[in-house]
Amino acid sequence: MLISYCVVNTNGRDLLMRSLDAIERTHPPELDREVLVLDNASDDGSAEAVRERGGDVRLIALDRRTGKGENDSTLLTEARGRHCLLLNEDAELQDGATAALVDALERDPRAGAAASQLLDPDGRPQPTAWRLPGVPAALAGALFLHRWLTVQRGGVVGWAQSSAMLVRREAAEQVGYLDPDFFVYSDETDFCKRLGDAGWHTLLVPAARAVHHEQLASDREAGERRIVEFHRGRDRYMRKHHSSAAAAAVRVLTAWSYLARAAAALLLPGRDPSRFLLHARQALRPWRGEGIREAAENYNRVRAGPLGTDKAAS
Repeated sequence: MLISYCVVNTNGRDLLMRSLDAIERTHPPELDREVLVLDNASDDGSAEAVRERGGDVRLIALDRRTGKGENDSTLLTEARGRHCLLLNEDAELQDGATAALVDALERDPRAGAAASQLLDPDGRPQPTAWRLPGVPAALAGALFLHRWLTVQRGGVVGWAQSSAMLVRREAAEQVGYLDPDFFVYSDETDFCKRLGDAGWHTLLVPAARAVHHEQLASDREAGERRIVEFHRGRDRYMRKHHSSAAAAAVRVLTAWSYLARAAAALLLPGRDPSRFLLHARQALRPWRGEGIREAAENYNRVRAGPLGTDKAAS
């Protein structure tokens, strides 16, 4: 059986090298493999590092930045394996992870995807899978019951993070891969929802573990762009799969939960309520502000130069 490792990277050279090292270290020897890296127009030497590394890695080096949903879809269409392991550059597979994910899909013919349990850099499990978004989930969040009512810990789940997710290529083809309208955030939520609508389901496999280093920009502007994109993606999901009234209710309930957190932060020493207030504002009016999509579009304009010519190279 051929397994396709499909890694998306944006300016994460050092983490990308660690991710590729982990693939080498943990791949089950009884399985064939191919490794594809899509470099999303990085300017930190990531593509050059992959070329210098050599080996059997196939590099797809983009000259313009595109969204995570589109990038994962590009890799899935280029891959030849029966199963494709989607990886972010900041995900580091642990021993036995690939074998456990493959076993999960092989044992369950209606499983369209199987996600690894993500760990923080200290090895502690992170929330990785949840019930699908909707008014009930938003109400649980507004009542601060989400850890008990929406977080899921194994077996069949509503949706899971795609940082280290094995996808059955047949299922991905059937639903049309990931929706490129989701630039980043909620892309995998929408994908898992459409898998479910088509008769497949998503698994969380606790025995498959991956360290999630969470490559996040530290500057305030980049953090604000991520918040904008997060709520934009969630609202897009709601409007795509639910009624306008349900989408509006989720906006209000989510904004309330962040306003309550902001109020609590005012009373706690060392806590900054401004981030919670930004979340509340964006949850209520997700169409406002500039997110990661606009930053990528501006990057592409600058990179293209006065002639405005972009291209992609493999």
